[in-house]
This record gives sequence, structure tokens and C-alpha cells, in this order.
Amino acid sequence: MRLTFYGAARTVTGSQHLIEVNGTRLLLDCGLYQGRRAEAFERNKRLPFDARTVDVVVLSHAHIDHSGNLPNLILSGYDGEIVCTHATRDLCASMLLDSGHIQERDIEFVNKQRRKQGDPPVDPIYTRDDAAETMAYFSTIGYRRPHPLAPGITLTFGDAGHMLGSAFVILDIEDREAHRDVRMVFSGDLGRRGIPIIRDPEVLDTADFLILESTYGDRLHPPYEDDTRRMEQIIVETYQRGGSVIIPAFAVGRTQQLVLMLHELVRKGDIPSLPIFVDSPLATDVTAAYRTHPECYDAEIRAFIEEYDIKGQDPFGFRDLRYTRTTEESKQINFLREPAIIIAPSGMAEHGRVLHHLKHRIEDPRNTVLIVGWQAEHTLGRRLVDGDREVRIFGEVFQNRARCEVLNGFSGHADRDELLAWVGGMSRKPAQTFLVHGEPPAQTAFAGSLGEQFGMKVHIPDWKQSFEV
Repeated sequence: MRLTFYGAARTVTGSQHLIEVNGTRLLLDCGLYQGRRAEAFERNKRLPFDARTVDVVVLSHAHIDHSGNLPNLILSGYDGEIVCTHATRDLCASMLLDSGHIQERDIEFVNKQRRKQGDPPVDPIYTRDDAAETMAYFSTIGYRRPHPLAPGITLTFGDAGHMLGSAFVILDIEDREAHRDVRMVFSGDLGRRGIPIIRDPEVLDTADFLILESTYGDRLHPPYEDDTRRMEQIIVETYQRGGSVIIPAFAVGRTQQLVLMLHELVRKGDIPSLPIFVDSPLATDVTAAYRTHPECYDAEIRAFIEEYDIKGQDPFGFRDLRYTRTTEESKQINFLREPAIIIAPSGMAEHGRVLHHLKHRIEDPRNTVLIVGWQAEHTLGRRLVDGDREVRIFGEVFQNRARCEVLNGFSGHADRDELLAWVGGMSRKPAQTFLVHGEPPAQTAFAGSLGEQFGMKVHIPDWKQSFEV
């Protein structure tokens, strides 16, 4: 059995892992790589393997760094199934079309620059129409429902607790060449205990080989409750300065968490009454989809929804909150002269409507940019976190005078101790573990922790590196 790591190797983006066994080529995830524009375009456009030779795709969850290059996979000749949970498929129906729209808009900007330099135009990685065609390839199964995937390979999804529909992947394999039965597990992105809306990650009993995320393998998150209080403080202080809070947030998962938290703060009177905008057609669509997947809910949100049904209280809608869909509605937000809270994608401030809001507010020291998720290297979000004094937005240079605050308690990723606890729950530890979806310092530290606590053999794969197991 051979494993090859074509993405999320020594980085936190572009998840793609290929398993070859029993004559089957199985691809785990097919995500977009995010980073410097030119590098990301080339890396995403030209897949590092022959898509026509892949037999089946298993998708852990809908985030674009895991699902976002599926349309290009099909354009490149893939003709098999994309297997995922029911909620993941429904989220991808909105998210991939939105991604296709972003590809089209980005290439318009690139081609405008190319025309100025006398270069020929280039095509987008894929379009909205390509994304729509991709949905015909999806096939769904529920959690804990064993599914024959290929000769000698049975797939089961466990709840990863990372976002709606997220799963860790269990592959029970009759390795016919090696005459053995093995269990290969891919963690996808593992979530945290106690995060609102979705259930906690399920416990995994055994694994022979483990592909494990390591995003926060070298650090601990503050308790969720601490970040709730800190967010309250940030909003109040920014309001008192006469400024606005701009929150780059993933449209799926993070936005819904933020809305639920703000609803609670408003209901308790802990923050002043001020306009709150979710400026994203995608987040609007996804929030509606949340109500159709109770199989993913935890007890808290079930109780909230029951109260909504009885008393007309919508967890994702309240007095001060407004969802904006059209471009015209989005533009109007930038004419506000009063404090506001603006939640807009993308989560790493690389594209989308949040760029317009940052352009209009980044040079005003009264404003706050609130970062509530991981920021990959070379993204605008990371440059804001690092405190760069000048930043580029739409090719223009702006002075970065707004305050930047970071809250890691909102993270949908397990921290070091939570990852160790998940591994520690296994009655039989894997013979070999491969760390992915992490930057090198975090991976090196976490590999040490796994070795010290469990005596595990750990690899940190390079991009395109293969292993025989």
C-alpha cells in the first residue's frame, strides 16, 4: 500500500492525499491551495497527479481547502464518485459555486493586469458552471454506516466535530498484496469539545495507520468562554472609540458560531445595540442549510431550536442582525458613519467582500480587525496578525492603522492536548502516523508529543512524498 501526499504537506492548505491499494487509487480530499496569487494559481490549475487514473474520491468536509479543487479534478478527466456525508454535499452545493464565482472574478483582475503588460489572457481554474456540473458526481452516506467503496475497501465516517458534516475517514482494507487486514484512518480536520452547534468529535477505537492533522499541534486554545468575554470587551471598546469591528470569517461554521454568540450577547444586553451584518450570499445560504441537518447538532442547539419553534426565536436571526446578499447592499455598509459589526468572507482575507470593508476601514485607528481563525502564510490575514504596517488590497497599498485582535478560542481545530486526547482514546495505537495540515514548527513539536506520550512512530511528509506501508 502506497501513500502520497499531494497537499497539506508542511502547510495548512490544499488537502490532497492519494492511497494506492488493491489496484485502486483513492484520493482523500481535493482542496484548493491558498497562498501567493501566482503560486496558488499554478499549483491549483495543474494537478500533481493524473486525474484520469483516480478511481474514487473521499471528501472529509466542505471547507474549500479540502473540497475546492474538485471541479478542476473533473475538468482534468476524473469520472468517479465523490463520497461524503449528507451535510457536506449540501454545503458544497453552495460553496463550490461560490468558489467558481471567485475564480472568475480573480481571473478578471489578473487578465486586466496582463493586458497592461501585453500578455495574453488566462482562463480561471474553473467557473460556476463547472462547479455546478461537479455536484452530479457526489454520493452521500451517513455517519457510522459502513459502505463498500472498492474491492477490499470499506469506508465508514465518524463525526470529526469540526464543522457541519465533517468526518474522519475509516478505511478497513483487505490488503491483498500484503495478505493482511489493515485500518487506515484520515482525521480530516478534528474539532473541539464544547464548540456550539455541532457535536463533539467521536472517539476512534483503533487504527493501524493514521493520517492526522496538526494545525495547532504546538499550542493550547483558551477556553471558549474566555474568548466570549474577550469578544464582548473588544466590541464595547471599539464602540466607545466610535469604530467598527470587521471580522474576516469562513462563511461555513465560523460565521454561524459568531452569529449564535452575538445573539446571546445581545439577548443578555452585554454589548450595545449596533448594526450587525453578515455580508455574504454564501453565509446566508449556508445558514439556511444548517436547519436541515439535525443529525449534526449538539444538545444545546437542539434546545435553542425547540425554543425557536415555540417562541419564534431564531438562533441565527435577531433584532440587530442583517444578512446582505446583493452587491448594492454590501456597498451601502461602507457608507455607514456609525459603529457596526461586519462579518464577511474570506476567513483569511484573501478574497471576497471583506476586502472592500478592509479597504474602507484599515487606515482608521478607531476600527478593529478581529481574527477568529487560522491564517495561512502569505495571506492578508496573516499579514494583519503579524502587524505589517502596510498591506496591499486590490493591488493598492494601505497603511494598517486599525487594531488587530486575535481570538483562538473560536477555532474549529483541536489544540495540542485535544489532539493528544483523541489519539489517547484509541485502544490500539497506529503503527505509523503521518502529520499533515500543519506548519513545520507545530508538526515538529506535535511529533515530539506523540512520541513522548505514546511512543508512536511519526512522519512529517514533504509535498509529493510517497511512503510504502
